Amino acid sequence: MDGGIPFPPRVDPEGNRAEGMARILIAGCGYVGNALGERLLADSDTVWGLRRGPGLLASGIRRIEADLAVSATLRDLPGDLDFVVYAASPGGRDDAHYRTAYVEGVCRLLEALESRDQRPQRFFFVSSTSVYEQSSGEWVDEDSPTQPEHFSGRRLLEAERLVAAGPYPYTIVRFGGIYGPRRTRMLDQVRTGRAVYAPGRPRFTNRIHRDDCAGALHHLIRLPEPESLYLGVDSEPAEEASVMRWIAGAVGAPTPRLARGTEAKSLRARSNKRCRNDRLLASGYAFEYPTFREGYAALIAGLR
Repeated sequence: MDGGIPFPPRVDPEGNRAEGMARILIAGCGYVGNALGERLLADSDTVWGLRRGPGLLASGIRRIEADLAVSATLRDLPGDLDFVVYAASPGGRDDAHYRTAYVEGVCRLLEALESRDQRPQRFFFVSSTSVYEQSSGEWVDEDSPTQPEHFSGRRLLEAERLVAAGPYPYTIVRFGGIYGPRRTRMLDQVRTGRAVYAPGRPRFTNRIHRDDCAGALHHLIRLPEPESLYLGVDSEPAEEASVMRWIAGAVGAPTPRLARGTEAKSLRARSNKRCRNDRLLASGYAFEYPTFREGYAALIAGLR
C-alpha cells in the first residue's frame, strides 16, 4: 500500500476546492486521461495513470500497469485517493470488448477500492452520448430518456448504473464525439476528397475537442459539489454536411459529395440528435473551443 499521508482539501473563500495536493487515480489513462493528468500535475496534484499496456503517459504521471477487468492486477493501487476518474476505452468494437472495458472494469475497480477501505471524495465516470437513441434531430439533455439499441450505448449505460449504485459520490460525464490532435478522421477525409454526407434531412452531430474533455473534467474535480450527470459537448450541435463544407473551405479542399446507394444507407443508420451543454456551462466551465470552427481551425493551423 502507498504510504503517503492524505492531504486535507483546500477551499477558496467561495467554497471551491483549491488547486493542488489531491491524490488522483486516472483509470484508463489514454487520450483524454493523459491530457487531464497534465492539468492536474500543473496544479501540483499527485496523479497515477492506470493502463493495461505499456503506452506512453505524460511526464510526471505515475504508472500503474494493470487490467481493470482482472482483480489480481488491482491489488497495488495507491492508498488515500481523493478522486478516481474512470476513462477507459474498449480494446475493440464489439459487445464483448465493451462489456469488459466498462461493466467488468467498473465492477472490479469498485471492488478493489472497497476492499482496501478507500474513501475517495468522488468517482468520475467518462461515458458517451451514445446512451441516447434519439434519431430525428431532437434536443437532448441530462433528463432525456436513455434507451440505447446498440451494444455500445447499452454497455455504457449499464456501467453508469453500476457507478450510481456504488458506495461513492459520483459524477458521470457523457461526451460527444471526441476529436483533436491525432484524432482527425473527418478533417483527413475532407482534405483527401473522401468526405461524403447522407442524403435527406439534416443529420445533426455533437462533438467536443479533447482539450475541452480534459478541461471539463478538471473543472468538475475542482467543484466542491458537482452534479451527478453532465453532457460534455460543445456549444453548437452542427449538421454534418455543414461541418464538412466549412472544413473544405478552410483547407481549400473539394466540396464533400452526397453519398449514394449502399454508402448512403449506412450513413442514414447513424444517430441524429442535438445535445445541450447548458448544465456544464451553468457550472462555470468556459470552453476553449466553443464550436467546431475554433477546434478545427486549431487543428488546421497545426498542419501548416
